[in-house]
Amino acid sequence: MDEQTYSMKEAMLFSQRMAQLSKALWKAIEKDWQTWIKPYDLNINEHHILWIAYHLKGASISDVAKFGVMHVSTAFNFSKKLEERGYLQFSKRENDKRNTYIKLTEKGDNLLLELMENYSPETNAVFQGASPLREIYGKFPEMMEMMSIVKNIYGDDFMKIFEKSFHNIENEFTETDGKLQKSSTHPPIEEAAPSS
Repeated sequence: MDEQTYSMKEAMLFSQRMAQLSKALWKAIEKDWQTWIKPYDLNINEHHILWIAYHLKGASISDVAKFGVMHVSTAFNFSKKLEERGYLQFSKRENDKRNTYIKLTEKGDNLLLELMENYSPETNAVFQGASPLREIYGKFPEMMEMMSIVKNIYGDDFMKIFEKSFHNIENEFTETDGKLQKSSTHPPIEEAAPSS
């Protein structure tokens, strides 16, 4: 076993700093997120499921739960509500009858795109809180250390999907008159591989 290279005080202080900062940041993020999606009659779980379905193209409910950091029953129940509203389509695969898969419908795709087009940084407290750092350093704060912590907790697969979703945004969207719009020249996204 490796020799302990930290003190108990150091470990406790780090854990408590992370807890307090994360809780404070989450409250601001939650409020920003709810304000953004409220006009569309969505809650955070529903929006997150739509986001995951968009980027994974054929995600299983297990994938949604894993990458949405939610219980499988939560992922299923909110996906079912989205299906009832016409935003998602459920299916089974010929080679995998045990898992349920979801896919955005055209209505769901349009809703998600409209949400992205109507994102407003001026009403986002977290964005506004980071803006002074961008003005000073010419860029937003780096996320590498935070991403490393999340990777060590949730694993490589989680981070691959995390990065893929942002890569998709960078490649599929353009900015026109201060609004995000889906580019008509982007290559199609591959379907997600079945869960193992």
